[in-house]
Amino acid sequence: MHVTVITGASMGIGEEFARQLAARRHNLLLIARSEDRLRELAADLEQRYGITARVFPCDLAREGAAARVHKFLVEEGIQPAWLINNAGFGLVGTVDSMEPHRLHDLMMLNVVTLVDLTRLLLPMMRLHRDSRIINVASTAAFQPIPFFAAYAASKTFVLHFSEALSEEMRGTDVKVLALCPGPTPTNFHVAAEIDAKAFEQGQSAAEVVRLGLLASDRGRAVVVTQRAWANLGIRILPRLAVRFVTGMIARKMLKKHQA
Repeated sequence: MHVTVITGASMGIGEEFARQLAARRHNLLLIARSEDRLRELAADLEQRYGITARVFPCDLAREGAAARVHKFLVEEGIQPAWLINNAGFGLVGTVDSMEPHRLHDLMMLNVVTLVDLTRLLLPMMRLHRDSRIINVASTAAFQPIPFFAAYAASKTFVLHFSEALSEEMRGTDVKVLALCPGPTPTNFHVAAEIDAKAFEQGQSAAEVVRLGLLASDRGRAVVVTQRAWANLGIRILPRLAVRFVTGMIARKMLKKHQA
């Protein structure tokens, strides 16, 4: 059975990927920590769209998590066709004030597991026609952000990793996209301890996913889902402006929204 593997699938952008891809008749493997939420979502999608939705409860911030996902796929005879690396979280504050284990978990989830899953699943995906890898980065990937340093840096890694991988896969049946949403009304702000007001005016998860899938269908390597004028500022300004200027602007903006 061919499936789309979605990490962080229990809520927010990951859940929306599950819903929109189920509507496209994709069979799914849903991965997150919350087994109850995954099973509820899987049952709803199976009933609504007539697809098969499997669940794999797993804390992807733990060492060896990607290997456990790969082992499950092999043992169950499941062939991954698409991979949506969505799982991730952010932390706000100075680096020296963060709990060491939380900072470590952030880097494990946002960077290490994403790379490990991609490395392990890619040989299986290359056997399938029209395979896709969509890595959820962020508009934070385009500049250094004081008080959000580790998160922004992790998303810069995801962006550059995805762009490079897209070039490596040129001429194959695997398309790679870095999806860079701006503030999106999800539960992201809870883990990050940011004032929810910073996310209220953002695009919905449904719109972010719709634009991401459209970009992937068109073979894009990167898409920023903000409106056009914000797109220009996010992608061009940091590449032209003096880096300390963009850092100072980001510092003031983020400090204002700390909970």
